Amino acid sequence: NREHTWAKSHGDFGEVTGPGTDLHHLRPADVQVNGIRGNLDFDNGGSAVANGGGSKVDSDSFEPRDADKGDVARMILYMAVRYDGGDGFADLEPDEKVNNGSAPYIGKLSVLKQWNEQDPPSAFEEKRNQVIYDTYQHNRNPFIDHPEWVEAIW
Repeated sequence: NREHTWAKSHGDFGEVTGPGTDLHHLRPADVQVNGIRGNLDFDNGGSAVANGGGSKVDSDSFEPRDADKGDVARMILYMAVRYDGGDGFADLEPDEKVNNGSAPYIGKLSVLKQWNEQDPPSAFEEKRNQVIYDTYQHNRNPFIDHPEWVEAIW
């Protein structure tokens, strides 16, 4: 099924326009793993998710498998710079908390920065970024092209 990496409930943006349909944070996901993740914030730790490829979950956070950590971080950080509240959508921001509820925040920023460093952009991620630019949205996720900008901004 389709995962909204930035959970829809973290900013109440649905699936109609803007953040709800932005391809830079939508990705295919195993329906069971996506259901377990739900709208949890991102952090390290927890128990292994059955058939999750190394993903972990606890009561208030989700940790994706190692191969996806950098991708997830760059998707979340893209959403924060793209949707800053000036376009009628919520001002999406990463923070240092979990349990953000319906607030337009998602955590943990320090962990997302760590994941960006540990899992640099792959050829698949770069090609996906190019296809989204060429064929669909005509914009790029700058953190795929320049992962070093994460540290420069945050």
